[in-house]
Amino acid sequence: MLPIPLDALPTPALLVDVERLERNIAAMAGAFTAAGVALRPHVKTSKCWEVARRQLEAGAIGFTCSTAAEVAWLSGHGVADLLWAHIPIGPRKVAFVVDIIAGHGGGRSDSAVTAPRDSFAVAPRDSVTATSRDSVAVAARDPGPAARSLTVSRDSVAVAARDSGPAARSSTVSRDSVAVAARDPGPAARSLTVSLDSVEAARPLSEAASAAGVTVPFVLEVNTGHARLGVDPADAVATADGIAALPGLRLRGVLTHEGHIAALPDRPALEQAGKAAGGLLVEVAGALRAAGHDVSIVSVGSTPGATSTPFVPGVTEGRPGTYVYYDANQIRMGSCRPDQCAQTVLARVASVRRAGRPIIDAGVKAMSSDAIAVAGGVGLVVDRPGVTFVEANEEHGFLHDDGAVPLSVGDLVRLVPNHACGTTNMWSHVYAVRGDQAVERWEISARY
Repeated sequence: MLPIPLDALPTPALLVDVERLERNIAAMAGAFTAAGVALRPHVKTSKCWEVARRQLEAGAIGFTCSTAAEVAWLSGHGVADLLWAHIPIGPRKVAFVVDIIAGHGGGRSDSAVTAPRDSFAVAPRDSVTATSRDSVAVAARDPGPAARSLTVSRDSVAVAARDSGPAARSSTVSRDSVAVAARDPGPAARSLTVSLDSVEAARPLSEAASAAGVTVPFVLEVNTGHARLGVDPADAVATADGIAALPGLRLRGVLTHEGHIAALPDRPALEQAGKAAGGLLVEVAGALRAAGHDVSIVSVGSTPGATSTPFVPGVTEGRPGTYVYYDANQIRMGSCRPDQCAQTVLARVASVRRAGRPIIDAGVKAMSSDAIAVAGGVGLVVDRPGVTFVEANEEHGFLHDDGAVPLSVGDLVRLVPNHACGTTNMWSHVYAVRGDQAVERWEISARY
């Protein structure tokens, strides 16, 4: 039963400091509001309705999604304006988009929303899709008897085993309703916009939309330096002409992800590159308008660039995601201070048999194996001077202890992951923390 002290939690455990979370949300929302730029956060960082509703309450216009599962989950919560910043390629993704636009997708995600990797179906309101694939990981981390019998699909939100009873379920629905009531114009008016960068990718979507009698809004993704997805600026008008000529599709604007700026060596260089990316996208938007296209959205997106790229004149919205939690990479890039990091992993020292080499019970399966931000490590050790996180196996972490304040078996250690988004996807739930107390357990949804 919660609240409980942190030292009563099973380890490893994923934590979010609620006060830091709320300060991060308020700060980003305030900066965007002051600049008159819309904020459409990337939901992949939290995948958690308790976080998402706070972002909506702070003024977010909707959300950016990476996966069909995220679209299905947020659609089920009635969020009215979603942008899927990924090209919907393949027949199942195409059918999923058309179903959402036609109003056939959706349903409460408190109970179960599944967008399985093989079907992208949205589960009925009170169903739980069961498999055996993920039951072990959830059961091992939960001290309560209910979770020991839990079996869920990888992209589901399970209610039966995690629910604390009708009273708590009623409370959650009530809070959800408050968060979206002012924004949800009803199923028919909900908006899903997809991202496209070629006629080849657009053609199957056009055919499916035409057959269903619907129109799919899209933004043209533009490469402003990251060279991942996106049409090169010189080809933008021709590509937009080709896609817009297809039936069943409607151009709303342009989008870029200025991810390349994260590799720059210092903050001034990063901000300069962010402004350049925003300026290039604004130029492309102007060229499209001159060619007769309606461009109402000029969308940029990254947390490293959130202090520069969105505020280029002509940009209409920004899509930062990691800012809700921040992480070790964001510290390295100068996006935040260590005391702004809201997400941590709680671990215990399991062994000190080798001097200066404590072993903890959290490895890459608790924190992901994303690119390191600090040489030799997969995260930062919090409030333990002289202790560094140097290496990790699947379930073990290797620390280096300089001996000033030696660690002992059973000691608690908190770690800031290198990448908050990848860490979130490893977990089925996160403990909301205030001070040294875990006060609530929040579900993480729409996982792979």
